[in-house]
Amino acid sequence: MVIDTSTDRTTAGIYQDGTVLFEGHHDDPLAHGEVLPTLVAAGLKHHPDIDLVAIAMGPGPFTGLRVGISFGQSFALARNISWVGVGSLEAMAFAHDDAEFVVAIDGRRREYFCQHYLNGNLYAPTRTLQREELASIPWPIFKEPPTVEAIAELATQGMNMREPIYIRKPDAYPAPKEIKFRPWTQLDLVDVYAIEKAVYLDDPWSLDQFKEEYAGNSRQYLVAEHQGKVVGYAGVMMVGDVADILTLTVAPEFRRRGIAREFLKRMVDWSRNQKAVAMMLEMRVGNKEAEPLYLDNGFRKISERQNYYGPGITAVVMRKELGK
Repeated sequence: MVIDTSTDRTTAGIYQDGTVLFEGHHDDPLAHGEVLPTLVAAGLKHHPDIDLVAIAMGPGPFTGLRVGISFGQSFALARNISWVGVGSLEAMAFAHDDAEFVVAIDGRRREYFCQHYLNGNLYAPTRTLQREELASIPWPIFKEPPTVEAIAELATQGMNMREPIYIRKPDAYPAPKEIKFRPWTQLDLVDVYAIEKAVYLDDPWSLDQFKEEYAGNSRQYLVAEHQGKVVGYAGVMMVGDVADILTLTVAPEFRRRGIAREFLKRMVDWSRNQKAVAMMLEMRVGNKEAEPLYLDNGFRKISERQNYYGPGITAVVMRKELGK
């Protein structure tokens, strides 16, 4: 059994005598814990006899990496079989034979965990590079997640790392201090509208629009309170099998406290409970505050909509796939 959660991809596979019998994966940087048991169960359905577990040990973002390592070790313990740890970057390099190249895992926060190879050998040990530094490297850069074959082969060839490679502290965040999150009520509409007008000077929603949203079905609207005062609001609704984020707004004086991140987490959880297969949103081009939040939480740009926010103002359409 092969298990890898060191990248945005969750992978489970079964390998025997040079052949991949099963390989399942799911791309979502926040869904490792949810989808890994499902992938493993799918592999075991047709290939139940496992005698070794090969686990990718990183480097990688702390929380996702820990999921795979903990699951793999527990699986091995429950079946009374051995487990072997394999370096994720070494597994990525396994598939390449260029004279000189770099393998890189997205560590988020505009950082990459990298190794440099020359003539088939490790030339420089693991180091962290900023996105701009990585882009300036003249050699080929490979970012594809490790394959089942590569992890399995390294495990059978004698690699056995017993400690995970945690380059950075956990990515998990505490809830914002002194902030209460709750469903909005009709009494919140005046406060919400006041924030809306202050933030979106050129094109705010009208009070009637907010009243329509409050009365709608198949949606979740939340507010954030500080000492009884509304300081932010967010809303998401189901459209078929996709959840559409309608708004996510925080009063300027309460930004950079983790409120938007907590709103987004709660909307993702709600969407999964509604059995949504994906989430969508529109974001104004050039919104440098919102873009990192969405990218770090698994949203990817899929298109643009010209004049969406008015003449000459383009919207970026983003989508996040949700685990089943």
